[in-house]
Amino acid sequence: MEDRIRIGDVSKRAGVTPRTVRYYESIGLIPPGEREGQGQHYYTEETVVRLRKITQLKKLGLSLDEISEVIDLYFTDPSGVQAKTKVLAILRRYLKETDEKIDAFQQFRSELQAHIMRFEQWLKGKGHH
Repeated sequence: MEDRIRIGDVSKRAGVTPRTVRYYESIGLIPPGEREGQGQHYYTEETVVRLRKITQLKKLGLSLDEISEVIDLYFTDPSGVQAKTKVLAILRRYLKETDEKIDAFQQFRSELQAHIMRFEQWLKGKGHH
């Protein structure tokens, strides 16, 4: 089988460290490498593609748990519709949470401004600058 790629080559081509490859393998994000003889692992071209996809999904802000929920869909549904639908739902949830955080920060900022004004007025009233 000529499709076998060593971990060093897989990690270089996917732009991750060998340690990352081993970690993703240990948590089931990529299929285990085939062991030959005394422990040299060999991977397939699909592993490289999966690793690149994981990196793309991480850049979108998905956690490894969320990635594990969607990664297989990219390979079982060639249309990409199921995977993208699921990712879209996650991104929409992130947007909602972000908007809520922005609202909370704006409220906090208003309260800070009010405190600052109160302190400044109190200090002015006491004849300090």
